[in-house]
Amino acid sequence: MPTPVETGGRFTFANWQESPVGAADAVPRLAHAHVNNAFTGGIAAAETACDYTIAYTGENLGSYSGMELVSGGLDGRKGSFVLEERGTFDAGGTVCRFEVVPGSGTGDLVGLTGSGGFTYRHGDTSVAYTFVYDLGEDPSR
Repeated sequence: MPTPVETGGRFTFANWQESPVGAADAVPRLAHAHVNNAFTGGIAAAETACDYTIAYTGENLGSYSGMELVSGGLDGRKGSFVLEERGTFDAGGTVCRFEVVPGSGTGDLVGLTGSGGFTYRHGDTSVAYTFVYDLGEDPSR
C-alpha cells in the first residue's frame, strides 16, 4: 500500500494583477486576480499561472478561491498538475489550503493526489508551504 509523502519548500510571487468585478468601493465586493508564483523545494516550478476570485467582506478582510497550474516537477518527477486553492485574509496576511485537482497530473505525475497549505504574513518576500501527496505507487521507485 502506498505511503503518502510529505514535502515542502518556499515560493515567491510576482505580477499581482487585480481588477474589480462591479463597484470597486462597495463592501462586500468581488475582484479577480492573476499572479505568477515560483516554487522551490519539493515542488519545482519556475513560473506558475494562478487566477483567484476574491470576496472582500471588509477593509483588507475576506476570502478567495482559485486555480493554479504548476508545470515543472515534484521531488524529481517531471510533469504538471493543477491546485485548487481556498483561503482567508486579513490585514496581517493570508492562510491558504490547496488540493490537487483529480486527474490533472501529467508526465511522471499522472495519478497525483494530495493537499497542502501555507501561511503568508504581509511583508514576507517568500512563503513556506507544505504538501502531502501520493502517486498511487511506492514513492521510493
